[in-house]
Amino acid sequence: MIRIVWAAIALFTGFVTAGSPLPAYSQVAFAQGEPMILPVDAQPLVVDASTGQHKFTIEVAATDPQRSAGLMFRDDMDDDHGMLFVFERTRRLSFWMQNTPMPLDLIFINENGEIVAIRWGKPFSTDSIGPLTPARFVLELKAGTAQKAGITEGDLVRHPIIDAIAGAR
Repeated sequence: MIRIVWAAIALFTGFVTAGSPLPAYSQVAFAQGEPMILPVDAQPLVVDASTGQHKFTIEVAATDPQRSAGLMFRDDMDDDHGMLFVFERTRRLSFWMQNTPMPLDLIFINENGEIVAIRWGKPFSTDSIGPLTPARFVLELKAGTAQKAGITEGDLVRHPIIDAIAGAR
């Protein structure tokens, strides 16, 4: 019976990791406490706020391994850079800051590209961070960036990934 359980675990692990888009070096680095660095997306993400348009270069975390690693182990990030987390469907989302040494703004965005909540992540916290309102995307920025830029709930976020789901506005 124990062999069957271990065989099932090995098989499941193979299915989970076989299709992983992370290069082998990224998986090893993450396991050793190194940050995952994804390619910078060619298109900037734009937030249409009452204070004007704010552009950010972003990395896109669209797979389970990428979303799990996120910005863990990163010590710093430029003010105009972030990570966009893309989920398959709109639902209640929650994050934590385990292994994340820098504070972050977590901007929750619905399927229409509207900011539904902004939360703040404290370094290394394992507290659950998330609104009651369902979201489809989360944009993580350096802490204080949203406030400095005047980004608030209700503002619209544009990026080809978000626009494809939201449809033409």
